Amino acid sequence: MTDSTESPDLQRRSGLRRLKEGTYGGLFAACAVATLLTTVAIFATLLLDAVVFFQEVSIVRFLSGTNWSPNPAGGGQSFGIVPLLIGTLTVTVTAAFIALPVGTLTAIYLSEYATPNARSILKPLLEILAGIPTVVYGYFALVYITPALKATLFPEMSTFNALAASIMVGIMTIPMVSSISEDAMSAVPDELRQAGYGLGATKFEVSTGIVVPASISGIASSYILAVSRAVGETMIVVVAMGAQARMPAVQEFAFGIPYINPADVLLQSGMTITVAMVQIAQGDLTGGTIPYDSMFALGLSLFVVTLAMNVISDIIAERYREEY
Repeated sequence: MTDSTESPDLQRRSGLRRLKEGTYGGLFAACAVATLLTTVAIFATLLLDAVVFFQEVSIVRFLSGTNWSPNPAGGGQSFGIVPLLIGTLTVTVTAAFIALPVGTLTAIYLSEYATPNARSILKPLLEILAGIPTVVYGYFALVYITPALKATLFPEMSTFNALAASIMVGIMTIPMVSSISEDAMSAVPDELRQAGYGLGATKFEVSTGIVVPASISGIASSYILAVSRAVGETMIVVVAMGAQARMPAVQEFAFGIPYINPADVLLQSGMTITVAMVQIAQGDLTGGTIPYDSMFALGLSLFVVTLAMNVISDIIAERYREEY
């Protein structure tokens, strides 16, 4: 009698549970599809307008040109992306030299050396750096970093320069590296640490010889994400680096090997791809013009670069992922 009276109620509850699970699953799937469609729509928009641009300007001329003047006052448009690539790579590489080692060492300290109380205070404070508006970083570089460098190390430094901008981009991306890397290190089982201590290893040896290799996939992913963030940075570069698409002088090394003096790039103003896009968008341009379409070609170039970095990140993470 009890089973027969409870059976309909149990069936109703089971049906409601399945309905809820199906609703939740559909909602999550809709969010995933919306994200995918947004990415596809962005890529399609960039591609369609970039194709229009490349019908007027050859892709070879775009990728190999050394002069960027989309709308000069005296006429004679030039759409060479090389100066923009040099500026972008300069900021990205220099920022990576700052953010990657500092972020990794910070993650090691937070994961292996800091007490729980210290970690609960230091990690949120560090992540505050990621919440500071980038324009504030830019003004800080322009007002404080550049004058300090000119007064001490580089008196010939220009007011707008790539070095100060790169330093601030590197500081801005430190929380991304440290936070993701610390999460990866914290996920390493304590059994591995205890095994190292049981073999007589010191804390430093356990941290660098066991924990870091075991979490290398997460650390590598944080590196790629930080570099991708540096590639797309705009406001810091606009304020601190300036907006002059300048091709550095190419000099000859021994045996006629050409090279570019790093000081000529770091200590002078320049322009990145994102700054060029902002400059075009702020101009009095209308749709259908070549300078307007060049903005989409630049955007497509950045999209391809960041997509390649994320694919590399996924490959590295999958290749070196440890399952515990």
